[in-house]
Amino acid sequence: MTDQPAATADAASPDSASHSNTATGTRALRPRRDGWTVTAVTVAAALVTACIAVGLMALVPSRRPVPGIPDAPALTELALPALKGLFDLMAALTVGWLVAAVALAPPQRSGLLDVGGYRAVRAAALSALVWAATAFALVPVTWSDVVPTGLVPSLRADAFLQAVRDVDVARGYVISGCVALLIGILGWSVLRPGWAGWLLTAAVGALLPLALSGHASSSGDHDVAVDTMIYHLVGVSVWVGGLVAFLGLARQRVPHLSVVARRYSAVALVAFVAVLLSGVGNAWVRLSAVSDLWTTDYGRLISIKAVLLLVLGGIGWLHRRRTLPAVDRGDRRALVRLATVEVLVMAAVLGVAAALARSAPPPPSGAVPSALEDVLGYDLAGPPTPARLLLDWRWDWLLGTGAVVLAVVYLLAVRRLRRRGDAWPVGRSASWLLGCLAVVLATSSGLGRYAQSQFSLHMIEHMTLGMVAPILFVLGAPTTLALRALPVSRAGVPGAREALVAVLNGRIARMMTHPLVVLPLFIGSFYAVYFTGLFDAMMDNHFGHLVMNVHFLVVGYLYYWVIIGIDPAPRRLTPVVKLALLIAAIPFHAFFGLALMNSHSALATGYYQSLDLPWAPNLVADQQLGGGVAWGATELPMLIVLIALVAQWARADDREARRDDRRRDADGDVELHSYNAMLAGLARRSSAAAAGGGVAVAERPRTSPTGHAPDPRSPDGASPAPPGPDPSQQS
Repeated sequence: MTDQPAATADAASPDSASHSNTATGTRALRPRRDGWTVTAVTVAAALVTACIAVGLMALVPSRRPVPGIPDAPALTELALPALKGLFDLMAALTVGWLVAAVALAPPQRSGLLDVGGYRAVRAAALSALVWAATAFALVPVTWSDVVPTGLVPSLRADAFLQAVRDVDVARGYVISGCVALLIGILGWSVLRPGWAGWLLTAAVGALLPLALSGHASSSGDHDVAVDTMIYHLVGVSVWVGGLVAFLGLARQRVPHLSVVARRYSAVALVAFVAVLLSGVGNAWVRLSAVSDLWTTDYGRLISIKAVLLLVLGGIGWLHRRRTLPAVDRGDRRALVRLATVEVLVMAAVLGVAAALARSAPPPPSGAVPSALEDVLGYDLAGPPTPARLLLDWRWDWLLGTGAVVLAVVYLLAVRRLRRRGDAWPVGRSASWLLGCLAVVLATSSGLGRYAQSQFSLHMIEHMTLGMVAPILFVLGAPTTLALRALPVSRAGVPGAREALVAVLNGRIARMMTHPLVVLPLFIGSFYAVYFTGLFDAMMDNHFGHLVMNVHFLVVGYLYYWVIIGIDPAPRRLTPVVKLALLIAAIPFHAFFGLALMNSHSALATGYYQSLDLPWAPNLVADQQLGGGVAWGATELPMLIVLIALVAQWARADDREARRDDRRRDADGDVELHSYNAMLAGLARRSSAAAAGGGVAVAERPRTSPTGHAPDPRSPDGASPAPPGPDPSQQS
């Protein structure tokens, strides 16, 4: 890699200083170094973390003493919030630097990371190593807090292993630490945005164990709490870490800083909305009344955090109104100053968040939750009647909200095409919207509410997400719409459209759409989930059920994209191969359904028995009913796919015929005339041979005196005239 682009940008910036060249008598521009590098940003982040740890001691309320359980040691009380603050900050920095490498700093035209992106990945690797260290350090400290035996005894290996085995929070720290360590090792060798994107995916995945532990996993309505906590953690990490990364890129004077600023502004706006709405959702779940906001310690901390978030929203508004136009003019000083203040306010938000994690929410008011509510997070009104399946809704904050967002974005893209004067088929829009509706009905209606209580209803949800919704999504052609709606990059800066094209042409896309990959993935998912014990583990918690739903939706989309996809695919398959892929899956689906119908032992027996549903006492009979659903529900989707495939096959033939007609109209149908002339010549020779009493035999191709073969386009088969000098050039 080279720093030449950065040096060029520095020379053109108003922050560059000039120096005299005594040899030439000219004045050259020299970048003014302000000492703010990637390392300095990391050190500054560590200092901010120290400030957070100090603030936590004042913000975290004292825990109520519990008779018979001694308090945690004083050293543990000091170390736990400090390490937790450092853990949160390093996680945010890792995610933020990777976001900068993937989405903020424009790559080179060759596809490699530019200077800014390369430095961002290195900073992410360094942050990930610190993140991993704090994660592993939090395990013994957490054990010392849970079992107050002192911090030193908790450092033993047996205590470490016992903490991982018995404490959910400690187990989450170990998972996050292992992923962060892997990112820290691999990050030093990444040179392309695509691989940085995979590291970003891993970093976001390392945040998820935190959403599954603590208050979110133990409170009532824990399905809502887990979903909103996922939004909250990802949004805060992208927002806070992205700001620090953007500040570091600004200090480094990376090329196209105005483009980087505009991109981060858009990302920060989405993250701010996600953090604000998910915070409201979390507060709604954990507070019994509005008065808890000012009458309880937990509520007061939520109020302080909300005020700080509103302050950050005001700072973001100032960025859009003042600093971003200044960056477009080449002045970045106001942006750096305001962003520095914003980082400090975000540090305070992280401190309050850590305090919330250390405090207990107010006790719930009302009746004691039932066993069903303890397992599911909500109660059921009674047996699943058709009216309840249709009207007894419970919103899925991840998949339901995601479906609504996809529908809105799709319609906005269609509107952009219409305003530009381009047409978009109504059938594709209808198909996409119906796919979004299928996801909403499967996850958020009464079907989604009851799907976790009975296997038969779960199988209906599974078939809807794995077969119906993907077919409708594929027929909506979202990639084609995006390629037409997204603008082409200008000024040599690759944008979203170029990134989408790179993904479609990448090795991962080619591998995932290979027939020998997508077919076993689609078929094997049924057997791997239901016949290996994974189903028992996934149904035991809300996050496992969520992962299962997302998996079936994504795998179904890949499979049907290869078969009936309108969008451009990395591999072009013939209609015969597509039909073979469709037919090959049918017997495996049928066998899967028959295996469930003929089973005599129930899957996830412990989970379903813990629900103790009076209207579904026979788990095996309900599972056999689910097998019948799996066996019969494949017929209609496969018929739809077959009809779509045949229709696309016919349209492809029509397009080929029209293409041939246009070619004939353009060249005067030379091939047809040549063929007819050849047949006429053969007929004349046959007639001449018959008139002479001979037998027409095949003649050897005649040659002209120049040695050229006869021209079949000539009626008499004569050879064309040999090339000669242009008569206009002869004297």
